[in-house]
Amino acid sequence: MLQPRIAPRLGRALSKATPIYTPSASLALPTRQFTSASILRKPAQTPTPAKDEEGFVPQPLGRPIGFSAPPNPGENSGYAKIKKDYSGMTMRERNLAKREDLVEKWGTNYFRDFKNIRKYREGKTFVANPRIFKKDVAMYFPNLRGDTLEGSGKDTTEVLKGKVSVVNLYSSAWGEAQVKTFTGTSENPALHEILKENEGVAQQVDVNIEENTLKAWIVQMFAWRLRLTRKKEDWGRYFVVRRGVSQMVRESIGALNGRVGYVYLLDADCKIRWAGSANAEGTEKDDLVKGLRRCVEEIKSPQATSRPRVSPRNGGSQTIAAAA
Repeated sequence: MLQPRIAPRLGRALSKATPIYTPSASLALPTRQFTSASILRKPAQTPTPAKDEEGFVPQPLGRPIGFSAPPNPGENSGYAKIKKDYSGMTMRERNLAKREDLVEKWGTNYFRDFKNIRKYREGKTFVANPRIFKKDVAMYFPNLRGDTLEGSGKDTTEVLKGKVSVVNLYSSAWGEAQVKTFTGTSENPALHEILKENEGVAQQVDVNIEENTLKAWIVQMFAWRLRLTRKKEDWGRYFVVRRGVSQMVRESIGALNGRVGYVYLLDADCKIRWAGSANAEGTEKDDLVKGLRRCVEEIKSPQATSRPRVSPRNGGSQTIAAAA
C-alpha cells in the first residue's frame, strides 16, 4: 500500500513548530489515592442513648381520680355532635386548633398502647393505694352507655347507683385476663365471698369497651356463650360499650392504655374509692378485699363509719380526708 509522502521542506517545518498546549505540572489533575480500608466515608457520630424507659416504676395514686360532677344516665352516649366548631376564629387560630387536634389524635394511636405494654410492666399504669379514698374527697365514675346481655341501650349509672360495685374495665382478651388477677373466682376467692354474703348491697360489673365495629359484632354474635357462663341476674351487669369513651374520659379515670385492664371499687354514690391496673401485684388483691368490706360497712352502718376521729393531742375532733 502506498503511503502519503510529505514534501521535505514541509516536514522540517512541522517538526520544529511549537505545540499549541503543553500540560504543566501545576495544572496536572490530581490522581485519586486508593486505600485498603473497608470504610471510605467518615463514620457518623454515635447518638446519645435515650433515657431507658424499661426502668419505669408505676407509682401509687397520689390523689383521687374521676369526675367532680356525679354521673347522669344518657351522658357519654357517643351520639353527640362530633365535628368541632371552629367558627369565630381567625385563620391562624383555626390552624393552630386543628393542629392540636391532630397531635392529640396521633398521640393516642393503636400501636402506642402495645408499645407501653412491652415497656411498662405489661402496661401497668399505676399501683393501687393500700387504703381507699375518703368519701368526701373521692370523685365520680362516669356514665357509659352500651348493650348488656339483657338488651341494648343501657346506662351504667342505673346499675351502679345504690350499690357497692367492683367494676372490671377492659377492651381486649389481654385486659380481661389482667382484671381476673384481681377479681377472678379462683384468683381472689375472698372477694367473691363478700359479694355472695352481700348480694343486695355489693356486686361485680364488667364493662367491655369494643370501639371496633367488627369486634363488637363478634361479641354480640356470641352473646349466648357469655350468658351460659353467668347467672341470669348477672346478665344486666355485663356491658359492651361501643362509643362515648373519649380520651378525656380515659384520662380522668386513669385508663390511659386501651389494651390494659383496670379495676375500680365504687361506693353507692358511684365514687371511685380504689383503683388498680394491669396484673395484680403485691398486696393489691388484699387491699381490694379490705376496701370492699369497708364500703359495705358504710352502707350497713353509715353512722359508725362517718364518725369523726378524735385527735389525741388537742382532744378535738378532726376528720381525716386523705384515705380511709
